[in-house]
Amino acid sequence: MRLDWGRRYLMCPPEHFGVLYEINPWMHREVPVDLDRARDEWERLRATVESAGAHVEVLDPRPGLPDLVFTANAGLVEGDRFVPSRFRHPQRQPEVAHDAAWFSSHGFVITPLPEDVHHEGAGDALPFGGVLLSGYRFRSDAASHTVLSKLLGLPVRSLELVDPRLYHLDLTFCPLDDRRAIVAPSGWDAYGRQVVEALVPEPLVLDDDEALSFCANSVVVGTTVIMPVCPARVGRLLEGWGFEVVESPVDEFLKAGGGCRCLTLALDVRLA
Repeated sequence: MRLDWGRRYLMCPPEHFGVLYEINPWMHREVPVDLDRARDEWERLRATVESAGAHVEVLDPRPGLPDLVFTANAGLVEGDRFVPSRFRHPQRQPEVAHDAAWFSSHGFVITPLPEDVHHEGAGDALPFGGVLLSGYRFRSDAASHTVLSKLLGLPVRSLELVDPRLYHLDLTFCPLDDRRAIVAPSGWDAYGRQVVEALVPEPLVLDDDEALSFCANSVVVGTTVIMPVCPARVGRLLEGWGFEVVESPVDEFLKAGGGCRCLTLALDVRLA
């Protein structure tokens, strides 16, 4: 069975995007962003997502919030509930009020996390097999997982992220359907690998180079898999499983450590 979510997404135009600070290994302030190229890449990604059969809603950009474009980090959606992120880095904390206001105005019930935990939304949590897989260490706290389980009423399985280049779960894990997922085990500790091995019947296991291409940071719409770049082996395996792979380059956003999924937030996720 295909994923029962991923037909409605939230995106934010890159009008104020730039690498203005450094909070992951990919970010270097001395590397300029070509804003015109970023706009073109964003528009192409939006068009590709829509062509695959999904609807895209738009969050207004705001000056001074360059990473607002990475809507996957805004929070977690569960039905008509929205759990806003609590960002560890102060540079991103002003995004929260803007994100929450959009969701409130669109009929979502806002369910905040306690002030003493950090969690970065769908960037560090993805549903699979009736549970929520959630990463921790670089951006999210392990303690947030117990809180999320109580708030959302479903099991949360913790994965410790061990490679700072793969600082979010969505750089290492991509659900494809109810049995398959793209996985990058090099990004997790030994226990995390065991968790995923037990949960995913048919994993597409990436090697280190493939993982660092951000191909796990894909947007899946039905049988279409949209990724920044597709390594040849990965493409062959996906096509053998009946998926169509579409490359949507996002080179300007990779300068900030974000790929295709980072630029989208699924609005139709129902976890419980």
